[in-house]
Amino acid sequence: MKKKTIRAVCWILTPMILLTLSIYYKLGTIPTTIFIREGQELQSSNFIKLTEDKEIKVNNILENKSNVRKAKVTLLGLVPLKSVLVKAVSPEITLYPGGQPVGVKLNTQGVLIVAMSDIETEKGKGTSPGAAAGLQVGDSIIKINNVPVTSSEQVSKIVADCDGDDLNLIISRKGSELSKTIKPLKNTNDGKFKIGLWIRDSTAGVGTLTFYDDKTKKFAALGHPITDADTGTILSISSGQIVSSSIVSVRKGARGNPGELKGIFVDEEISLGEIFKNTECGIFGSTTKKLSNDKFNKPMKIGLRHEIKEGPAKVITTIDGGEPKAYDIEIQKLLQQDTPGPKSMVIKVTDPVLLEKTGGIVQGMSGSPIIQNNKIVGAVTHVLINKPDVGYGIYIEWMLKDADILQNK
Repeated sequence: MKKKTIRAVCWILTPMILLTLSIYYKLGTIPTTIFIREGQELQSSNFIKLTEDKEIKVNNILENKSNVRKAKVTLLGLVPLKSVLVKAVSPEITLYPGGQPVGVKLNTQGVLIVAMSDIETEKGKGTSPGAAAGLQVGDSIIKINNVPVTSSEQVSKIVADCDGDDLNLIISRKGSELSKTIKPLKNTNDGKFKIGLWIRDSTAGVGTLTFYDDKTKKFAALGHPITDADTGTILSISSGQIVSSSIVSVRKGARGNPGELKGIFVDEEISLGEIFKNTECGIFGSTTKKLSNDKFNKPMKIGLRHEIKEGPAKVITTIDGGEPKAYDIEIQKLLQQDTPGPKSMVIKVTDPVLLEKTGGIVQGMSGSPIIQNNKIVGAVTHVLINKPDVGYGIYIEWMLKDADILQNK
């Protein structure tokens, strides 16, 4: 009798648990802000209903944002679960697709700490003064003795001239500013004062342009952040620029060994645009030049998340010289994201020409625009190390948001 009771309870609870988990999953896939085109209706599923909320935020009225509305997420149209913002996007948003390589030059905000080292003193090896003061790899030194610092050479000179006196530092750590006091030590090898820090003030490399917006004169590239090779931290930048670049060779990717596009800067003294952001979703900037390429020189509409389908697509990229070409790929899976990030969809290279030359997705291809139904729907961001023909792409919405072309508020 007891077993029958337990069995009956299980038969009742199991569907309820599965339904609860299904609802929880569905709820998590609904972002806090939903972009739709003007005139479109909100899309609902069998279980989750999206209904217009008559309540309008006061700040929307004050700012006259009539195309921003609130919607309620309910279970079967009855049980309220949460509220979301619905943003109507003008159907006129069109972008010039990129695909051409660009050289990227960045200057960090302050100087970045990439490593620490002990100091040889008269008393033997001394602990890094920086480490002793509580500094960490990944911190950026913004000021020393209230003087803004912009280069490694400037920091070296300040330390060399300090005569052993304490140095007061303002550092940036994960978006917060902290104050630290550091006591330099004299290095017996050269007689100079040291603080036991390895620092960097700039970086450079080659990536791929994603899009150019002729209306706002803004551009985007990479689809993922530029991070420091030693610390893995996203670089906080003070300035940067993109310049012309050309691909000179390809190292083909293989299982366990990612490939790479090797490029050179061309006319690097001539800036194509100024970079103002380095975020999770790429690098963004503005320009006075028209950054369209000769091959794909007509603007394309954008594809919002609900318009993207799993199936055939194309990627525009450059693997030789400076001229981009379109290659076949497959969007294998659309991933649910509530917050911006570079891993929005799983893509697979299917084009035999691209597979023969590169093995699939290679470093330097990041930022290559993904096209489906003649719309820009995303950009290539990562490759899977053990599957060089498979990788990730980012939704174009995230890049448009960080470029301040799509407003999320």
